[in-house]
Amino acid sequence: MPLPAFGSASAGQRTLAFGIVLGLSLSISSSAVIQFFQQRRRRIALSQSQTSDLERRPIELRSDDVLNGITGLIGNTPLFRVPSLSDALGVEILAKAEFLNPGGSVKDRVAVRILDDAERQGLLHPHTGSRIFEGTSGSTGISLAMVARARGYDATIITPDDMAAEKLHALRSLGADVEQVRPASIVDKKQYVNIAKQRALAFSTAASPSVVPGLQDSITVLTDSEARGFFADQFETKSNYDAHFDGTGPEVWRQTNGNVRAFVSGAGTGGTLAGVGRFLKSMEDDVVICLADPEGSGLYNKVKHGVMFDHREKEGTRRRHQVDTVVEGIGINRLTQNIELALPIIDEAFRVTDPEAVAMARYVMKHDGLFIGSSSACNLVACVRLVKKMGLHSGQRIVTVLCDSGARHYSKYLRTAGIPIDMKLVEDMLTGDFSAA
Repeated sequence: MPLPAFGSASAGQRTLAFGIVLGLSLSISSSAVIQFFQQRRRRIALSQSQTSDLERRPIELRSDDVLNGITGLIGNTPLFRVPSLSDALGVEILAKAEFLNPGGSVKDRVAVRILDDAERQGLLHPHTGSRIFEGTSGSTGISLAMVARARGYDATIITPDDMAAEKLHALRSLGADVEQVRPASIVDKKQYVNIAKQRALAFSTAASPSVVPGLQDSITVLTDSEARGFFADQFETKSNYDAHFDGTGPEVWRQTNGNVRAFVSGAGTGGTLAGVGRFLKSMEDDVVICLADPEGSGLYNKVKHGVMFDHREKEGTRRRHQVDTVVEGIGINRLTQNIELALPIIDEAFRVTDPEAVAMARYVMKHDGLFIGSSSACNLVACVRLVKKMGLHSGQRIVTVLCDSGARHYSKYLRTAGIPIDMKLVEDMLTGDFSAA
């Protein structure tokens, strides 16, 4: 018996209906796919536009983002690429722009942390006539004078008598009392750090002869109405280290998304190297921590040979009566508590000569428009040497700190030091092998 005609017609109708549905589905799917890719292209274009904007404007400005006073401007400094060195080496040299702090240097972080901790512990109370004392050959005095003025304190800064004139002018402009002395050994009572401690003790005697806030053996807290002398003690206080472990280090990690191959820094007190270095090591143990040490400092030999000594310390060889270098702010010939925190994590060290530092400062000024100070130049020289020695490749990142600008060093370091300016030293570093660098 033949199959009913209905069955054949029904099958044909089902086939036709299926074809129509399939066609519509493909049409809708195609439209959806096209729309998806169009939206994706728009998102990519928008993202690239935003990225370009961020590259042009590294600091994001938000509405109603108002900070409380000048101390609110301290920290959260931009991280930027140094084009001339990065392009020549094929490795990203990234610099933390610490010269953009309101006091002009990385030491602002330390100054505000020292006073924050002292106030939190009840050792200092603002607007009581209290005075901050410190002995410094670098920028810490300027930062302390600025923060002290903002917080309602006076400041007395003891400095070596050959400090750059620009720093002296800044200290006095900020209202600090400045006493300049001839540098001496730390075991000498007339050494500028020891004098600062003595001045703090003398200032506090009238209020309470047994207590000097800031000294290690001080355990009594004065009432909040008494004036007292506070010895900041930047070389030994843990507040120095904490400022960088809690602040600078996390900023570097966040700004690089954790992509850091090495961190390079000089050491004066040791706080930056110890704090940033230990934080980065806590996040990624393979991060290389490198010391940049100026000539005349004993830290290089301490790292390399276990002896805190530089050959320029020999009798009859010293040219200057501080650490024997024109570089200010880094280099030391004694161990401090902050340096002792740094020593176990230092993986590499380079000694940087005065001519190399001067040449690097002029090189980045010429090629990048960067007007940097002597310690910053030392850091960049060490970055180049580290790249050459490690054989780093494209895409890897070295982070360093540009501690302050050249504006504080011009009279001494960039003009009157009598050091020949030979930028070929930098060109040879960039193009030669490690032995040439």
